[in-house]
Order: sequence, then C-alpha cells, then structure tokens
Amino acid sequence: MKKFFSGQWKVVSGKGSGVSGKWKIFFLALFTFHLSLFMTGCGGSDSAGDGKLSVMLGSNVVSLDSAQATDSASFEVIADCIDGLMQLDSEGKVIPALAESYDVSEDGKTYTFKLRDAKWANGDDVTAEDFVFAWRRHCQKAEEYSYIMGNTVACVKNADAVIKGDDPKNLGVSAPDNKTFVVELDAPVPFFLSLMCFPTFYPINEKFYNTVDSGSYGTSPETFLSNGAFALTSYIPGTANIQLKKNDSYWNAAQVSIDGFQYQVVSSSDNALTSFKNGTLNVVSINGNQVEHVKKDAELSKNLNSFPSGYLYYISFNQDAKNHHAGALANVNLRLAISNAIDRESLVDNFVMSGAKATYTAVPVEFAPNAKTGKFFAENQKQFADYVGFNVDKAQGFLKAAKSELGKESFELNLIYSNDGDSAAKVVQAVKSQVEENLPGVIVNLQPMPKAEYLSNITSNNYDIALVDWAPDYNDPMTFLTLWTTEGCEIAEHWSNADYDKIITDCSTGDLAADYDARWDAMYNAEKILLENAVIAPLYTNANTVLISPNVTGIDFHSVCIDRVYKNVKLQ
Repeated sequence: MKKFFSGQWKVVSGKGSGVSGKWKIFFLALFTFHLSLFMTGCGGSDSAGDGKLSVMLGSNVVSLDSAQATDSASFEVIADCIDGLMQLDSEGKVIPALAESYDVSEDGKTYTFKLRDAKWANGDDVTAEDFVFAWRRHCQKAEEYSYIMGNTVACVKNADAVIKGDDPKNLGVSAPDNKTFVVELDAPVPFFLSLMCFPTFYPINEKFYNTVDSGSYGTSPETFLSNGAFALTSYIPGTANIQLKKNDSYWNAAQVSIDGFQYQVVSSSDNALTSFKNGTLNVVSINGNQVEHVKKDAELSKNLNSFPSGYLYYISFNQDAKNHHAGALANVNLRLAISNAIDRESLVDNFVMSGAKATYTAVPVEFAPNAKTGKFFAENQKQFADYVGFNVDKAQGFLKAAKSELGKESFELNLIYSNDGDSAAKVVQAVKSQVEENLPGVIVNLQPMPKAEYLSNITSNNYDIALVDWAPDYNDPMTFLTLWTTEGCEIAEHWSNADYDKIITDCSTGDLAADYDARWDAMYNAEKILLENAVIAPLYTNANTVLISPNVTGIDFHSVCIDRVYKNVKLQ
C-alpha cells in the first residue's frame, strides 16, 4: 500500500508450504475481513441485473503503471486486472495465483516459483520473463515504491544497488525457462510470499510494453494489458469513471461471475450516500454525519457494514531547514507541543465518525498480531504516554521550551492535505482549531490540493506539516516502522537517527531477524525513539464504513494489501 491521504502511500504475511524450521513461526495470520453479503433493504443500483456492478472510488487513480502507483485506488484497479504470483483468498490467506507451486531453500533465501498456464488478454503466454522484466524495471526506474524491493522489506538480492543505479541485470531474479521464476534474497523474509500479492511485484508483458509510446504505459485501455479477472474498457487519467469487463482469457475465468463493473469517483460522503439511495452506485463509503444518518434509518442501516482498514492517519513534520522559520520544526519541543495539543478522541468522535480509533502509537491499532501471544503490536496505547497524548499543560510547556530555544514567540506553519474527499477537510480544520487554541502563538494555515499535487509536494519536500495516511503492505509492524529510516520511503520528514536505523536493519537483515521475541521487543524500542522525537504525531486508525446493495455478495475486504477484491462477486 503499501498504501497518502485517501490512498496507500499502501501484503500481508501468510503461510505456505515449503518453509521449514524456525521460519514457520514468522508467518502471521492475516488480519483480513471478508464480507459475503446478502441483505435486504433499500439502496443499490437497478442496473445490477445486466451483470454490472457500480462501485465508488474515494479518489482518482494516480497511475496504472505498477512502478509508479503509490495509492490504494491505483493499486486496487491494477489488481482487478493483473494477477501476481500469489493472491489473497476470501479469508485473507495467501494462496497461489500465477504461481502454481513454489519451493523455498533451507536457508529461506531462494524462492523458485513454477508458473501455471496463463494468458495475457492479447493471447501471449504469461512467462517468467514477464516477472524478470517488471522487477528489473521497477528497481531501475527507482520510483517511490521501489524501496519495497530493497533490504528494508523484500530483501531482493542487489535491489538497493540497482535502485541506486547499478545494472538491473544484477538484480536477484532469473527465468531458467518460461515457467520457472527464481528469486534470490539478501536475507530471509518471513512474510515474503505475502508480498507477492502486492502490485509492485506483478508482471508486465515486455513485448507489449515496448509497443506503446514512451511514458504512455497504463494511460488507456490500449496501453494497458491484463492477465487478471478483468480488463479495462474505459479509462482516461484523472477521469471520474473507469469501466472494466470480464477478461475471458483469465486463467480462472470460470470462477468470475460478473460481466464487468465500473468505478465512479465520488469525493463527497454526502454525494456517496445520495448515489446509493438513488441506485446509481452499489457500493459506497461514508463517514461523519452520514454514518449517524444511516444508523437512524431502519431500512438503510441493513446495508451498513464497518470493518478495520489498517490505515494510520498522522501528522508528518518536515524538519528540513528550508521550510518555514528556518526549520523551526527541527525543534523537538515544537513538534511535541503540537502533538500533545491535539485531542484525538474528539477527532474520531466528532469529525471522522466512522468507527475510527484514536491512536497514540506509530503502528495502528488492531494490526499485526504477535504469532505467539495473539496480541496486536499496538495493543497498549498508553505505552508512549510521555510523548504522545492530549495534555494542554504539557503541550504549552513544550511550546515554552521551543520558544526559548528558537528565540521566537510565534510560528506560522502550513498544513497540506489532499482534498480528494471531504473527511480530510474536517480533520485538518479540527487540528488547526485545537492547535491554535491550545498553543498561543502557533498559526496553522490549511492548504488543500488535488491528490496528484499533494503527492508531488510531499515527495519534493514542499511542505511544513502534512496530513498523511499509510496503509499496511504486509501484516508486520515493519510495514510502518521502515518508513522513517534514513533511507526510508518518499515521505521526507528529514529526520535521521543512527540508533533507529540500526534497530530496523537488525530486524530486517541482521541477527534479530531470526529471533522472533527479540525482534518484537526491538521494534518497540525503535517506536519509542520515533515517538520521543515526535517525528510524527499519530492521530487515528481509520475504519471503513460501507453501504452495499442487498443484491451484491462476495466482495472481499482486506485490511492489508488490496482493500477490495471483486473476483468472487455475485449479483442476485
């Protein structure tokens, strides 16, 4: 996700045969929710009878190029159309997709996948070379999400070197024959198989890719090739409507019941509810006052479903000296002051209102259960209370220290956010009000912008404070903790801590990687460093509140990797 706001800047760990000995303990159960729904009540599209489904997207798709996608909307549509080596079943377990079988070496560092007979929509065979080409290309392009192949996540051999400019042929992937794809790792990765569900690891047909104009891959149905359950029939970048049809060339086409479906981008929760009521859309997400309205409607509420999303919403502080007040946000006391001036319970109760939970950790609640104890990693939400909480007196004490250290009595900071959705505007307005009321001398200017502009600003270091959301790419705390390493992902807080980096490295490729308990404890130590330095101010873990028409069954909802999967959908 590996899943920014309204997206994943966004698979989950799973289990598989072939991994022996101590590595088995690392495969965590997926925290995934499957809703197979057949309900009665009002709402839903009258067009369902023609074999079509209409689904709301909360924001525009940024890119259908798997090397460039960074948001959940893009990942979802890519996954509709392309299969990877593995996939999530309806219960969230990792099962084979294009990989008919696989073997893992005793040291856990070499995976050999045998591909099933599968076709691209143009009739070409899906081959191991399609994976080699895609993986090399992703590392060579060094786009924002290429880091996931490196030694903080997948540990693909030489990936970090290729990302930095080395020859892509040195990447640890090979195709001994058309049906055999081999991956070599720099270190064992307990959740590696689950990563294969994620779009960054999907194949691309090299021959087809070379027929499209440079830079145009994935920008239209003509420049995008499917091997999955569905194929694009209508798509223009930035458009509010995307249409897909069933891909008759899909290897598992017999299991796909619907003829196709369409997405409609609806950024307003009010408009989403209206579209559901009048039958324009079968599936919509709502929040805020609309949730309360639906709960009070006896018939409409029968269609209401809520489940954890895994998304952590937080404030990112840019510590670069180039930003406002000569890098005032590099002052830890100013950051701590802002974090402790925010009433998170009020945010979720009065502004988000979707079942979200106030969060005081860098890892979301109800995520990443310990394989031995079953307790979620962030189950103790008070463990970092010294640094993260709502305490006006403490916040003003931090502010007083910051003013003294910086020689300033006032601070004017810009907070950027994506306006591709109305809930963000409510949240940032509440944050602004709380900070300005509780911290005299601190002014927060809100800067809404379209998601593409927002992503550009946050990756190019053009912000002071940003509202960010991050969805987990796999069911392990490291999917969050790796974000804030010196060589972390594209969100540039401009913070670096050698002790933090060492812990993350030890947990990823060092001695701690093979010691489950020690690794778990070390990740808490890393989180403490992160939060005592107020690198971020966690706000809340979101929940998805969804209305689904009574004639729709079989949508698979997941809190990691791909949010929604439609392969099993049936229309009554």
